[in-house]
Amino acid sequence: MRLLITGGAGFIGSALIRHLIAETDYEILNIDKLTYAGNLESLTSVATSPRYRFVQADICDAAAMAAAFAEFKPTAVMHLAAESHVDRSIDGPGDFIQTNVVGTYTLLEATRQYWGQLDTEEQASFRFHHISTDEVYGSLGDTGLFTETMPYEPNSPYSASKAGSDHLVRAWHHTYGLPTLLTNCSNNYGPYQFPEKLLPLMISNAQLGKALPIYGQGDNIRDWLFVDDHARALQVVLETGVVGECYNIGGFNEHTNLDVVHRLCAILDELLPDSPHVPHQGLITFVTDRPGHDQRYAIDASKIERELGWRPEETFESGLRKTVQWYLDNKQWCEHVLDGSYQQQRLGLQETGS
Repeated sequence: MRLLITGGAGFIGSALIRHLIAETDYEILNIDKLTYAGNLESLTSVATSPRYRFVQADICDAAAMAAAFAEFKPTAVMHLAAESHVDRSIDGPGDFIQTNVVGTYTLLEATRQYWGQLDTEEQASFRFHHISTDEVYGSLGDTGLFTETMPYEPNSPYSASKAGSDHLVRAWHHTYGLPTLLTNCSNNYGPYQFPEKLLPLMISNAQLGKALPIYGQGDNIRDWLFVDDHARALQVVLETGVVGECYNIGGFNEHTNLDVVHRLCAILDELLPDSPHVPHQGLITFVTDRPGHDQRYAIDASKIERELGWRPEETFESGLRKTVQWYLDNKQWCEHVLDGSYQQQRLGLQETGS
């Protein structure tokens, strides 16, 4: 199999590539624009593999996408390239529409032109796998789970742009017959995550004795999915998923943000007993909630378990410990990331209606 993977220098994309190079004999072309969240240092372990190559390009560049297809001749596409941070989408929604909607359209059209020139057998075996988010479903109440048949109710510019990209993928399947697969995942965490996200930000701040900012009362609930479990799920869907189907991927780990940070602080207290900041939970500070903050996400991942046999291997406890230990052991990676444009400033404070 020859995989064209977009966004492979990002958090989930790099985890997927490291997994596939280690566990399969697939050839991989990684296409990434290398925006602020793209980092080739996340791929140093596979950079010298003869089955891996990298091209810096924007998925909105139709000519670059056509050239990549013509040269690499993929048997499948795994589309992960996206702007992905809700707070950043509040401050600058235009980038999210451009990359997530226009970029997905451009990639779909490049794929359709390439796929249309394949012979019948190659067309039948080809796959376009679009990786999306559970945030397209909106916000849950105290009960219930996101299922694959729920209507979309996105509440942020980010989730609206991802919902738009999902609809495009479905339309290209139903209108043009493009063999697509769609997955919607819950909150990913793990090594190599950009430090604007909750866990790496808290780990970084805690080591420096800086405040650990919790939105609102910290009672927003997310379903936490270890990124390596997600990578395994994506491989399973690519290889055995039914064309035209959607699969929810979740970690079976619902926790409030406050509970997550308390657990994180307890692990840091254990691993850094000589830190002057023990107990680290004393650094927790409650800050103004972000506009339109969805209260609860929770994935029903029974379909992928029932039909494809996938379940996460990590518990939240084991995954969180691995994550904290990795950041403590890889301070150089974190320092290099923070040398860039993101300096842990607060994003997403744009006033409603402004």
